[in-house]
Amino acid sequence: MLLQRTLTALLLAPLAILLILWPPTWLFAAAIAAAFLAALWEWTRLAGLKDDRVRGALLLAAAILFALLWRARDTALWPMLIGVGVAWWAIVCLWLRHFAFGAAPTRENLLIKLGAGAFVIIPTWVAAMTIHRSEPHGHWWTVLALVIVWAADIGAYFSGRLFGKRKLAPTISPGKTWAGVYGAFVVGALVAGVGGWLLGVQGIQLVGLLLLSMVTVVASIIGDLLESLMKRHAAVKDSGSLFPGHGGLMDRLDSVFAAIPVFAAGKLLLGL
Repeated sequence: MLLQRTLTALLLAPLAILLILWPPTWLFAAAIAAAFLAALWEWTRLAGLKDDRVRGALLLAAAILFALLWRARDTALWPMLIGVGVAWWAIVCLWLRHFAFGAAPTRENLLIKLGAGAFVIIPTWVAAMTIHRSEPHGHWWTVLALVIVWAADIGAYFSGRLFGKRKLAPTISPGKTWAGVYGAFVVGALVAGVGGWLLGVQGIQLVGLLLLSMVTVVASIIGDLLESLMKRHAAVKDSGSLFPGHGGLMDRLDSVFAAIPVFAAGKLLLGL
């Protein structure tokens, strides 16, 4: 399984970086919207929605919303939505503490989870576009944000395997350990430090970026745990089977959905 996951990652990572660096932001926005809509399709399944016609209608509504948000890109709505995204992941911490909330397959819980999907996906798309279109080096800042998340995931995996004993959230995700969290902090901060230096960040701003990387790593772990919670409620192993050894799009993007709004907000606050 490790070999399969590694080969899939080695194939996907260059494609993802090319997708970030090559196109102008309007084309990047369309491509990421398509990927997020595919992830939303998987989320509706995890939420318990079985009617494909209703799922398709929700995806159409989300696509229209993306288009409308793009037209509002130079308004105060975008920073506001990034703030909403950060606040949402703070609220998720409470949900993780009360993991049985929403577990019953009722209509009310279905609606709650569908609403949660909107808070997961919409602010992240806005945050990603905000980073990508920022000047200077917006494309490279987007790469750095993703590499921090990817590197933290790798650091967590190996430090957890080598040193992990104390479980982080055994009821939700038994494989995660506190040693994995510490490893994620270290690797994420190293990547942020090197990346920030290459992007010309110096002095107190570089210190701020290192701190931001740690908060971003925390957010990425929360995003991972939320999707694990959804899968446990749905009694499935993966959100999909698109990527061998990795599951579906939600399985690959769960950390990103939480990390990007936090990184975007921190970048704005630090003036980077």
